[in-house]
Amino acid sequence: MLLIDSNIFMYAAGADHPHKGPSVAFLRRLARGELDAAVDAEVLQELLHRYRAIGRWAEGRQVHDRARRIVGVVIPVTAETVDSARGLLDRYERLTARDALHAAVIDLHGLEGIVSYDRDFDVVEGLTRSEPPVEGR
Repeated sequence: MLLIDSNIFMYAAGADHPHKGPSVAFLRRLARGELDAAVDAEVLQELLHRYRAIGRWAEGRQVHDRARRIVGVVIPVTAETVDSARGLLDRYERLTARDALHAAVIDLHGLEGIVSYDRDFDVVEGLTRSEPPVEGR
């Protein structure tokens, strides 16, 4: 099972960008049940936070609701998750707190990795990050 980062949903919903097409195609595959994926509660919170912060709440509600329909598994962020993230922050100076939470979820739940455009995950030993493939490649 893969963890899907918030940036995949945001690129798919956003304006024209090189990541939009691959993100849309990837989410369509998820919707068809071709891949086993999850989000964690922090991914959903990031969607709500970002769209509210930029004053695009109506769009944010839609992106959140689509994410919930497409990905049926939501992994909770628990005290154990936060404690594990704290340890990752001690080890990896470049890692943000949000990314550390996602990395902790992946580790604690034995997930295969994360689908994300965020290269900061690449510093975490043992964590596999992939991007949606560009059509034709």
